[in-house]
Amino acid sequence: MRGPHNVWPLIRIVATLDRTGAMQLVLDSFDAPRSVRIVAKILGRPFQWLGLKGDESLPPATRALIAMGPAYVKFGQMLATRPDVVGKELAQQLRLLQDQIPPFSVSDSRAEIQRELGINVDDVFSEFSEPIAAASIAQVHKARLRDTGQLVAVKVLRPGIERAFRRDVDSFYFAATLIEIFAPFSRRLHPRDVIRHFEGIVQGELDLRLESAAASVYASNTEKDRGFQLPSIFWNLSSRRVMTLGWVDGVTVGDNTALDVAGHDRKELGERILQFFLKHALRDGYFHADMHQGNLKVASNGDIVAFDFGIMGHIDEYTRRVYAEIIYGFVCRDYKRVAEVHFAAGYVPPEKDVDEFAWALRAVGEPIFGMDATNISMGNVLAYLFEVTERFGMETRTELILLQRTMVVVEGVARSLHPNVNIWQASRPVVEDYIRSSIGPRAVFRDFSKTLQVISRFGPRVPSLVEAALLQQSQAEKKPSSSSLGAYIVIGLLGFFVGVLGVTAIFLL
Repeated sequence: MRGPHNVWPLIRIVATLDRTGAMQLVLDSFDAPRSVRIVAKILGRPFQWLGLKGDESLPPATRALIAMGPAYVKFGQMLATRPDVVGKELAQQLRLLQDQIPPFSVSDSRAEIQRELGINVDDVFSEFSEPIAAASIAQVHKARLRDTGQLVAVKVLRPGIERAFRRDVDSFYFAATLIEIFAPFSRRLHPRDVIRHFEGIVQGELDLRLESAAASVYASNTEKDRGFQLPSIFWNLSSRRVMTLGWVDGVTVGDNTALDVAGHDRKELGERILQFFLKHALRDGYFHADMHQGNLKVASNGDIVAFDFGIMGHIDEYTRRVYAEIIYGFVCRDYKRVAEVHFAAGYVPPEKDVDEFAWALRAVGEPIFGMDATNISMGNVLAYLFEVTERFGMETRTELILLQRTMVVVEGVARSLHPNVNIWQASRPVVEDYIRSSIGPRAVFRDFSKTLQVISRFGPRVPSLVEAALLQQSQAEKKPSSSSLGAYIVIGLLGFFVGVLGVTAIFLL
């Protein structure tokens, strides 16, 4: 539960929500039961004067979270991508949290850089600007290297941000535990797992060395993707709290007027952004999980440039294949197959009826084929799919939260560039290519090759393993015991190993 000392932060949270007028919206969004509303009233009304006032010009939820600090803003940003959890109205208010945090002073940034890198800022940079962007965890400065004249972006963590997040995340766990106790209906959504997922994301963002490493991996995966760029990393000017990247020139994806003036085709850009996201998620299993307009630019040659790699998503190969089969089943309108894949993967409890689940999935898929594709919202489809899976006891899968939320964000980016972007038409070639490579004969041969590679590592040990197995078997025959079973297993495995080698030889010959 993370300790009773978190009672005070919890009171402050409830008091601030009550004082800013956000309490009723939050309770209604989560459809809170009477017991939770009573607890909120007990903790809120008498202590309202202890709550933070916030900026009265902002909507209630946005006002409350900004008043409470960066950790709450970051958590609100994450919840903004989960309308299935918080409801549409609250999610809409939480989306306003992006880039609402005031910057800290340039003198603090310069002191942090000097302390972290052991350099004098003026000796390394001939120019160092005021903050050009500020977020909940860090801010960015534009600078020029003194020795080469190259422009760079210097990212610096907020002073004391690590301690503030540790304190606030601790209170989040306490609140999540109370929610599970007083609101049993919420357990399907695993509140504590959601907080644990959030904590993992934040911990990654609080160490800029990890972000630099993520950028390096991402660059390696995407180096052959034509029309896609990443800024270079200056490792000698990066550390745990400071990160230096090459400066990105271009038009921000959110500035449609500037894109038009530059002569870019906004519809084509929207389709390309969607395709790159799907390609990276399905092909590599490693994708940029914060692809909003502020983290994307369009270079003068039309290339899409991504930056800010604090939140990256990873999906293992098995999960990617499961979702490829689910997508393929929807495309083919084979809802029975989609249902069977859910059951086989353990996403739906085995005691549920697979046919009933297939009928429910049909209600999700069929409207897609009866509508103009430009009017179909991926967010709405996901929301309805969540409703269906909830009825059949499918639990929230925290490892897929980033994928689900990024799909919705990327759709929003594509549609903001051009409202008539055909999401399905743009994504179809990427999905079909992945299905061919992951489910067809090529995938079978690749899996076989990987299996052979693993088995081949034991090649040098085959003679000693055979000798030990035969010796064990000989001793077992003289003195029968249960150890003979182990010998049979070893001999069987060796037989399998030899068989695989034989089959491989036949293929090669």
